[in-house]
Amino acid sequence: MTGTLTVGRIAALVGLLVAGAVTGAAGWLVVDLWFPGGLLLALLALFGVFLAGRLVTGSGIGVGAAAAGWFLAYVMLSLPRPEGDFLLGSSGMGLYAYLLGGVVVSVICATMKGAPHRSDSAARPRG
Repeated sequence: MTGTLTVGRIAALVGLLVAGAVTGAAGWLVVDLWFPGGLLLALLALFGVFLAGRLVTGSGIGVGAAAAGWFLAYVMLSLPRPEGDFLLGSSGMGLYAYLLGGVVVSVICATMKGAPHRSDSAARPRG
């Protein structure tokens, strides 16, 4: 799916943006509730969404769309409410680890190489 923007590609990018936002919101909640295991679970979910973005679009733009949704959810949930409190207590190091880990996972997925292409000579049976 590399190349120009088509309707299908735009729909896939919007879907990845929404999937990243949902995963980011769920990860924010899980990290603070079950700190050691929740952080690992949230980062694995992010890896799955970012890798799906890479595989669906065939380039880093899919990872970027999912990462934008994740980061948007992270920022929106970290803002204080009008009453002056937060959705969840943000004093723990888990949310900072989630932010750093999510950035690292997105960069890994965005920069990974695609599947190696087989040449015709490798595809022919030797005999």
